[in-house]
Amino acid sequence: MCFYKRTYPMKKLFILISFFALCAKTIADEGMWLPFLLQQLNEKDMKKQGCKLSAKDIYDINTTSLKDAIVQFGGGCTAEVISEKGLLLTNHHCGYASIAAHSSVDKDYLTNGFWAMNQSQELSNPGLTALFIIRIEDVTEKINAGLTKTMNEKEVEALQRKNREQLTAETTKGTKYDAFVKPFFYGNQFILFVTQSYKDVRLVGAPPSFIGKFGGDTDNWMWPRHTGDFSIFRIYADKNNEPAEYAADNVPYKPKKSLTISLKGVQEGDFTMVYGFPGRTQEYLFSDAVAILMNESDPTRVALREKRLAIMNQFMKTNDTTRIAYAANYASVANYWKKWMGEMQGLQKFDALNKKKDFEKKFLALLTTDPLEKEKFNKVFSDFHTLYNAYSIYQKQLDYYGECLLGINAFTAARAADKLIASLKGKNESDKQKEFTKTYESNERFFKTYNKEMDKIICQAMLEMYSKGLTKNIRVPALDSLLSAYQNNDAALTEKIYNECLFINKNRYLQVLKNGSTQEIENDWVYKVWKNIYAYYNDNVLAPYSDIETQLNALYKTYIDKLTKVYKDKIFYPDANSTLRLTYGKVKGYEPRDGVSYKYFTTLDGMMEKENPNNDEFVIFPKMKELYAKKEYGRYADKDGTLHLSFLATNHTTGGNSGSPVLNAKGELIGTNYDRVWEGTMSDVMFNPNICRNISLDIRYTLFVIDKYAGAGYLIDEMRFSSGK
Repeated sequence: MCFYKRTYPMKKLFILISFFALCAKTIADEGMWLPFLLQQLNEKDMKKQGCKLSAKDIYDINTTSLKDAIVQFGGGCTAEVISEKGLLLTNHHCGYASIAAHSSVDKDYLTNGFWAMNQSQELSNPGLTALFIIRIEDVTEKINAGLTKTMNEKEVEALQRKNREQLTAETTKGTKYDAFVKPFFYGNQFILFVTQSYKDVRLVGAPPSFIGKFGGDTDNWMWPRHTGDFSIFRIYADKNNEPAEYAADNVPYKPKKSLTISLKGVQEGDFTMVYGFPGRTQEYLFSDAVAILMNESDPTRVALREKRLAIMNQFMKTNDTTRIAYAANYASVANYWKKWMGEMQGLQKFDALNKKKDFEKKFLALLTTDPLEKEKFNKVFSDFHTLYNAYSIYQKQLDYYGECLLGINAFTAARAADKLIASLKGKNESDKQKEFTKTYESNERFFKTYNKEMDKIICQAMLEMYSKGLTKNIRVPALDSLLSAYQNNDAALTEKIYNECLFINKNRYLQVLKNGSTQEIENDWVYKVWKNIYAYYNDNVLAPYSDIETQLNALYKTYIDKLTKVYKDKIFYPDANSTLRLTYGKVKGYEPRDGVSYKYFTTLDGMMEKENPNNDEFVIFPKMKELYAKKEYGRYADKDGTLHLSFLATNHTTGGNSGSPVLNAKGELIGTNYDRVWEGTMSDVMFNPNICRNISLDIRYTLFVIDKYAGAGYLIDEMRFSSGK
């Protein structure tokens, strides 16, 4: 990562980026690269690694390129266009909320799967979007226009924010596009993304849970994996192929580009690329930040989620209505619970903290020839220590706020009601009534499957953990007083909340919303408690926390700038921030610990070996066993005669890369990225080339399920395949 003084002209900025890219790579396969800079920064290395494409084949704004087949799916995942009729391929867990929303006890699509056998059976998903990138542009000079050396960091941020808003407005005026600007290199570079978002995205197919979630939480983040983690959607547009809200007469979207599929499979050492929208990485954290993450924040969040999951699991196992209603929420909570466990264990095993400290010591030692620089960076490091010492307290409070207090439904419901009240300000009576109606409908759906008894137990558990986990001086005074009034009896307070709270009393709350009045909401005592909680965190935690982050950002600017000058043989790349990136590497197994060596692929044989009819996570339906017994794999079999399910590669991925296409050297689709190995989840903070691996679903297994298991071969007919096998 580079630092550029805000007075640098863009020409010098580009020269610096190019210089770092030309330096030798010190860690193979690490990095998430901006596609519009591939020609200058990566093309030569990619071809050396085996890539057969030019940078313009991957990203170009004048002609069709691979970028035109990549979408940000639902704002948090990636998907790829795989047919000329707008068919989208993504992960099962990315489509999970939509699948769950269409499911019921009578139509249990989560358990049994769903397949539309024609377009009229495809299911709409309000709020689900598919976002395409139209173009990417470096706009640093425009965002920095008007900056002076005398400005402090807050003044700089304010002016840059104003310039960003003005630029996006100018960019989109009179067009059919949207735009946003994201900071890179700790705010020293700014990139404009022009986008187009399609709003009619329909569910086409999803495998049953024994395929889409095979292995459940036990196998999540683990290798070997035998999960068929995919789902199929379709983009619809108006008759002019433009974005439109759902309408019965919308037609399948005709894409600029759809991916060609290869059935050849992969071999160890093959070149691969992952093209998608990685969420967030923090590769350049100072040692104090790593210590807080692995020793304080991750353990706290894991413990709080573990308690909630245990309670949810208990109720979901005994009630199908609850199981289906809470499936998406449970999966969401469980996903990062396990990720954080792997992350802190990986960092500990890799001795990440000491590696960071050693690196920082060596960095300071290299400055001995310049006493002024040595003094300057001793001060920078001292300021890091001071700021992170204060930061750790606020981080702990925020962890308990997000994972504990907001794990209590009464409080989250009060927060939603507060947002409703805020949304009414300045609206006329007609628009106010629309807001009440929308909230009424949302809560009516919620109450149909709401499990109050489970919610009460979660509330009591969270109150107990809140009181035990935080010392009195950093707890919310209003909540502390309330607990004291009940002699710190969490059970008694929980009982009062769930007997009296308006927002979890179905008939009362729906009637209030139907009446369209806020008075009873504002008089509710749980609402008043929530307002106190929010005010405390906003004034006493978020405000100073934000101030510290601003100061830390200024230190990182200085630190990273010097790193790039001291370590001229190291390549620096920008952290992920939910923008379109390309990462590339090789198909490769790994050795996570002494005496254990994993090969790079799994097969249907391994899935059958894991079968356990007494464990819901490892049940296999009869039809799959029949297909396996007959070895009816068709053209989807590997040359070794087996059906390959997943494979490993060294691509640097993170959250948001879920659903990303995995492409071969020719840019053909060979798989779908869906996970990382547990030992390598530390890659968000520190990349270990020996164990960091991304897990991809072999496209041949996806097609086998669609064709042979689901009998939805008409979807296969839409797709385009490369010649030969």
